[in-house]
Amino acid sequence: MSVIRTLLYVIGGLLLGGIIHIAVILLMPDFANRDAWTSLGRFGQDGAFHLLPMSEPGTEPLPYLDPQMAYAACRFSLEDGPIRIKAAMPEDFWSIAVFNRRGSNVYSLNDRSAERADIDLVIATPVQMAQLRENPIAALDQSIVIEVPITRGFALIRSFVADPTLVGRAETMLRAASCSAELPSADAPPPADPGDEKQ
Repeated sequence: MSVIRTLLYVIGGLLLGGIIHIAVILLMPDFANRDAWTSLGRFGQDGAFHLLPMSEPGTEPLPYLDPQMAYAACRFSLEDGPIRIKAAMPEDFWSIAVFNRRGSNVYSLNDRSAERADIDLVIATPVQMAQLRENPIAALDQSIVIEVPITRGFALIRSFVADPTLVGRAETMLRAASCSAELPSADAPPPADPGDEKQ
């Protein structure tokens, strides 16, 4: 009897293992699609920055968000050309990071390393970067132009909120950020200096 019982246990274990294996295979595509880029799709359309809810334990829209920061995220595609991100930022600490679909960081910048108060960032693929080098655009002389090895990803801006009363100011600036500013043509003249108009 003990031999039969052991044999039944072995058969039952094999059947259970087979069912679990099949279930994992069937569920893998579903979990594979739940990458960071896909998760951000619920906040709004691509090509625009969307405010993320203030981070609270257990309800973070993305992992590892600092509760003392206000965040805005934009999903983008470089398939139709480079994109330009522009934003006026508060004087407090800010940073912008570019991620691939899986949420791995491919570029980051903050107010100290940029040495400027605003964000003017052009994101391009290696091929697009080569084209920009061959045909420089004068209007982008003040922009930070970066090359990334991706065609789809997302940008995440974070702004330090020193006091709860300043949340509204930070969120207003993040809402005004642009994630799809059109690049001027190579033969477009650079923007006029405001000082010239006064003369």
